[in-house]
Amino acid sequence: QVQLVESGGGLVQAGGSLRLSCVASARTFSIYSMGWFRQAPGKGRDFVSAISQSGSRTYYADSVKGRFTISRDNTKNTVYLQLNSLKPEDTAVYYCAAKTTTGLPYSSKENYDYWGQGTQVTVSS
Repeated sequence: QVQLVESGGGLVQAGGSLRLSCVASARTFSIYSMGWFRQAPGKGRDFVSAISQSGSRTYYADSVKGRFTISRDNTKNTVYLQLNSLKPEDTAVYYCAAKTTTGLPYSSKENYDYWGQGTQVTVSS
């Protein structure tokens, strides 16, 4: 069982930045691919970004490409999501997730095995 704890959310004005962190309890964090998803009020949980086990490959939704950056530090069991140039439409609860099975699409939430509780990001206009 892997426990994931997100932090770093908050209220920010449009154009601002936040850095989300997700700490995993896993003994062998490096075996997990990690993803970030978000869920706005009344909407489904959407893919935001993902990173491979080693961090050599990253993936982004078109809506955040060029503004968000995912990274990981396997020595700290932590994955990060840097959010820049934030827009009101980025307002959502952001969740990190861990995927154990390789070869499955990073963007499908059904392929992730463990989820955090989420952290709220609110962007005011």
